Amino acid sequence: MSQNINTEDTIDLKELFFSLLAQWKLIALCVILSLVCALLYLRTTPNTYAVDALVQVESSKGASAALLGDLSQMVDQKSPAQSEIEILKSRLVLGSVIEAMHLDLSISSADDTFAQRLLGKPSYATEYTPKAVIFRDAEKSLQFRQFEVPQNFLDKTLRLNLNEGKFQLIDSKTDDILLAAPLNQINQLSNRYGIWKVSIFSKDQFTNDYLIRKRSLPTAVSAISANYSVAEKGKLTGILGLSYQGQDKEHITKVLNAILSAYSAQNVARKSAETAQTLKFLDEQLPELKQQLDVAEREFNKFRQEYNTVDVTKESELYLTQSITLETKKIELQQQQADIAAKYTAEHPAMREINAQIAALNKMIGELNSTLKQLPDLQRRYLQLYREVEVKTQLYTALLNSYQQLRIAKAGEIGNVRIVDTAVEPVEPIKPKKLQILILAVFLGGFLGTLIALLRNMLRTGIKDSSQIERELDLPVYATVPRSPVQETRMSILKKKKSIPILAVKNSDDIAIESLRSIRTAIHFALSNAKNNIIMVAGPSPEVGKSFISTNLATIFAQSNKKVLLIDADLRRGYLHKYFNLDVKPGLSELLSSQAELGQVIHETEVAGLSMITRGKNPTNPSEILGSEQFKALLEKLSSEYDHIIIDTPPILAVTDGIIISQYVGVNLLVARYAKSQMKELELSLNRFEQAGVKVNGFILNDIQRASAGYGYGYNYAYAYKAHKDD
Repeated sequence: MSQNINTEDTIDLKELFFSLLAQWKLIALCVILSLVCALLYLRTTPNTYAVDALVQVESSKGASAALLGDLSQMVDQKSPAQSEIEILKSRLVLGSVIEAMHLDLSISSADDTFAQRLLGKPSYATEYTPKAVIFRDAEKSLQFRQFEVPQNFLDKTLRLNLNEGKFQLIDSKTDDILLAAPLNQINQLSNRYGIWKVSIFSKDQFTNDYLIRKRSLPTAVSAISANYSVAEKGKLTGILGLSYQGQDKEHITKVLNAILSAYSAQNVARKSAETAQTLKFLDEQLPELKQQLDVAEREFNKFRQEYNTVDVTKESELYLTQSITLETKKIELQQQQADIAAKYTAEHPAMREINAQIAALNKMIGELNSTLKQLPDLQRRYLQLYREVEVKTQLYTALLNSYQQLRIAKAGEIGNVRIVDTAVEPVEPIKPKKLQILILAVFLGGFLGTLIALLRNMLRTGIKDSSQIERELDLPVYATVPRSPVQETRMSILKKKKSIPILAVKNSDDIAIESLRSIRTAIHFALSNAKNNIIMVAGPSPEVGKSFISTNLATIFAQSNKKVLLIDADLRRGYLHKYFNLDVKPGLSELLSSQAELGQVIHETEVAGLSMITRGKNPTNPSEILGSEQFKALLEKLSSEYDHIIIDTPPILAVTDGIIISQYVGVNLLVARYAKSQMKELELSLNRFEQAGVKVNGFILNDIQRASAGYGYGYNYAYAYKAHKDD
């Protein structure tokens, strides 16, 4: 009694490996399909290029700061790198580029489909210039100098039809004609849809329709932003890296350079805005101050002409100097107050400080004026007029100097950003990365093929181990026949051909044939105790390979100088005659129905020592014919004339023919197919034999994949001796 060993929880890695190796065609097919998909993707996906640029965000302190002195604090304001990144991505910059280059207009061919891209690259191209958008299709071109549509048709695809010097804009969804106008002129039309400003120029004749879309500003900005990126190089370096991707390398270079120009221009404009505001303030103050100076000089000259020279004491001169200094500082603070008031509220610390300084000066000026009132009237009037002239002169001179310095600063303003690298047209595309995609496709196809092979192996619930048959059915397995590398084609395909090659003749050293040779000893021992020399080869169900086993086993016996007769007893679907290129009739059915003589149905084959009886024409009652005394007598007669008789029978579970024949033979062999035959089928087949009082001698496990083929021939010899011992 064999000992049961539980192997359900173990994984045979060797068997798993060889089961995958046996399905190499499936894995190769998946790899090929994956490569085909990758090639189709590469064929239909245009190349993508990338351009880059560098911008340095730097301090605006320079030569202008040296000229301005304290006024440079009003002009200079450093922008952090993160702020500049957001400005580079803003609609302020991108919107101006979109408007300048008409990037909100997209045009494509209506025939641009996957099939067209598969057959060849598109013949059309779009060029964006400041004056117009130029669309080229082969040798024809269209110029869109103006294209403004009503608000309702923004971000909608319109179909452009051109015919006989006119064009039509058609709604691609409803096929309604939205606008019809002549070519080569400026058109500004109004209809029930709204106001249209469309100017299309061309001298060519067009037969194709085109798809055109006018994007809104947010949509156009989003379209650019999808391929546009800005990031700081490192931390706190102030170096910004710009990158822009697209399919047209010349176009993306122009767009990125346009972004750099727009950004630089707005930066200079922003940095000179405060200088311009200060100049505007001085433009208003200088004429008024000049007028006040002229009035003060006239009054002072008039006083001097009336009273000539006035004697001024040293004390009066000291008062005069102090008064001039205080008045000058007061007026300067008042001007700063007026300038700062445009930026801050009265509660701002800077405003409070200036107001406090002005109040202190007013107090000192008031005290000094009180002292001056004590002087003689003539001296007091002289000092007042002289003070007015001197204060106005100094203030006017200071403002005039500041004005000239600001003019110089504005003329030399370059902003606080520096374009380090402009965009240069790329040479090689950045994607698709063809080599990486192909390698990835190979690995992906191999992975999917392996996964499918493993799933197939898991879903195959048939017998995969010969020890399982011996353990559960307590019968020996005479041989495990590996799948032949030469005869990989399915038998269902071979059966459709006129002839089928005999593997034992065509490739006698094949591993499957060597495995069948190894069971001759086991059959010899079985025949020594059998009632006759007749061997029946049967199977529980179709497609297990019993006909292959019968034919090659008979050939092997004949090659060992034995006289062998092969009988095709499958009167319904037998095809053994195709192995020997014989006619199907006359055969066994004609012999048993007395339509032919024995000599007419025994055919000699190309294999020396091997004869054959074909099945003949399909009878209406095959079971009755095989169960007749005539068939029994035939086998008894032939048994004495041949060394071995091998009978191929129909499936046991399908019809009763095999059970009937088994009663006349000495050795009964059941063929099971690896990973296909179920253990339940074998159990039912054995029950059929037991009910008929017939013993099954053993099994042949056919079509073993490479994993089980590695067990070697010693395995088969071991079971041969075991079969003899059991018999």
